Amino acid sequence: MKRMDLAMYLARLGAALFVATAVLAPLALAAEGGSASATSIGVPQIDPAQATGSSAGNAASSRGVVSVSHPLAAAAGAQILEAGGNAIDAAAAIQFALNVVEPQFSGIGGGGFMMVHLAAENRTFIVDSREKAPAGASADMFLGQTFLAASTSGHSIGVPGTLKGIDYALRQWGSMTLAATLAPAIRLAEEGFRINRFLAADTYNVRTTLQPETRAIFRLPDGSPLPEGHLLVQPALAQTFRLIARDGVDPFYRGDIARAILDVQLRSQIGPAGAGRMTASDLAAYDVAVRQPVEGDYRGYTIKSMPPPSSGGLALLMMLELLEPFPLGSGDGWRFGGRDALHAMIEAMRLTFADRSVWMGDPDFVPVPVKGLLSECFLATRRAFINSGSRMATPLPGDPRACDSPNRRPHDELPRVPAEEEKSMHTTHFSVVDAAGNFVSYTSTTEHTWGTGILVPGYGFLLNNQLTDFNFTPQLSASTGNPGANDAGPFKRPLSSMAPTILFKDGKPLIAYGASGGPTIINTVLNITLNLVDHRMDIQQAIDAPRLSVTSAAGAVRCEAGLPPDSLRQLVELGHDLPDVAGVPVCNESIGSVQAVVIEMQNGRRYGGADQRSEGTVIALPR
Repeated sequence: MKRMDLAMYLARLGAALFVATAVLAPLALAAEGGSASATSIGVPQIDPAQATGSSAGNAASSRGVVSVSHPLAAAAGAQILEAGGNAIDAAAAIQFALNVVEPQFSGIGGGGFMMVHLAAENRTFIVDSREKAPAGASADMFLGQTFLAASTSGHSIGVPGTLKGIDYALRQWGSMTLAATLAPAIRLAEEGFRINRFLAADTYNVRTTLQPETRAIFRLPDGSPLPEGHLLVQPALAQTFRLIARDGVDPFYRGDIARAILDVQLRSQIGPAGAGRMTASDLAAYDVAVRQPVEGDYRGYTIKSMPPPSSGGLALLMMLELLEPFPLGSGDGWRFGGRDALHAMIEAMRLTFADRSVWMGDPDFVPVPVKGLLSECFLATRRAFINSGSRMATPLPGDPRACDSPNRRPHDELPRVPAEEEKSMHTTHFSVVDAAGNFVSYTSTTEHTWGTGILVPGYGFLLNNQLTDFNFTPQLSASTGNPGANDAGPFKRPLSSMAPTILFKDGKPLIAYGASGGPTIINTVLNITLNLVDHRMDIQQAIDAPRLSVTSAAGAVRCEAGLPPDSLRQLVELGHDLPDVAGVPVCNESIGSVQAVVIEMQNGRRYGGADQRSEGTVIALPR
């Protein structure tokens, strides 16, 4: 599979490269209501109606690279870099474009985590725009409801954060206006684009049929799903983006858009009990948080990733620490796909998910024992459960509090283990690096595919069902009354699995990566990290390699085609639960989608890797 530089890629899409003196003015003009096809922009223009397909390979640049799950969103980010924008500017444009071309996965009705590394300051941090629960949220708000009913009602809508997060990042570290970064998305929404097979398949989802506004856009007039190649035009979304470009984020959080959100959240598939609890005050009060990454060392590399309220980075580091004493990559059973390597990975996943279920939540509301969970004091006791000769029994959560003195409460009972609940498998991730060496690793979501399925009338964007990421059943302590770490509560952010990550060597950032896939995100990022460090793959090999995932202590194994049949048979002999046909282990799932960008230490060359499990696309700027 090949990668393309920007000129080659846009030529393939039937686009033109326009030479000009003005750069930002036409972009702003497009966002303010002028023509989005201005020929005076010194950046490539795309014909969105013709653009489908994907690319990956080793095209390199000293000026900047984007890796995105959709080629049109990748082109939007590349346009911004070519126009002189930095990685933060490009990330904003990509996320807005994804709202248009992957509306089922993310958008301004959702939230996410933008990990940023600023080269000039050698500083890494995360802009947390995760949705918040409204003031009226309570731990028992989902009792008695099915997941489908709750997650398709206004009851599950968290206060959206994506737009506020992008605006904050642009104001603090960007070089372009919000209007400029909206311009490519406005054109895509206004002129339309040909949908790919992934979006076409997702229009079969029942959530596209539950509300008339959603059905009108994402179904044909006769009610049937959209076919691949359908020209999807979204004029209401284009107008929403124009309004935001002109007036900023205030209409969304305090004005006409806010009022429309509050009105539509009262809709429910389950009667008044499922109506949303969000108020005007909740929207007006929403704020982003800037957080420091969790970090750990693994075989001479430093990994920085997402802290709570996501479990992603913390769980990733726990798994790596559990695995470090094992000789992964050394050959025989420890080679890639070897029985010993896969067995150790599965057991590390199971142990970590057991601990995740009780200890992780929003750190602004519950004490998360990060120090204890990452301590060798605690992890040595967990690692002892891994037996090379057999699958361990279903592990209970450990207690890291003795290894985390600030959070030690000796008289507290061990928190209750939440029941397993349905979780979404859908998010989106992209990565950017610019000429200055700034990185962005950005994961965002509306939670389930199509979120709630509720589209804001007249404004064209979908609303999240993020509150169903809280525990459905409250985990209150019987003796103390303390809430479960991930119980719902006013203004609280629900636990996430998102794990935007940057890999460092000798203090220098090398690779920004992350994944889509709900709770499998953590394990996908683990697979990539082990492939890079232990199995010495390059980034594209690491992404292409087959994956394995376990997302609960009970430990049913999900796996992709390409793992050695002998190893799979041996895993079954050890007692692992693998899918099978007539008793023969069979792996045929698709797990996650990874997009990554790289700076080589030796020469500063920038390139990327993209995942063909989606329509992953790498674009490198012309040298």
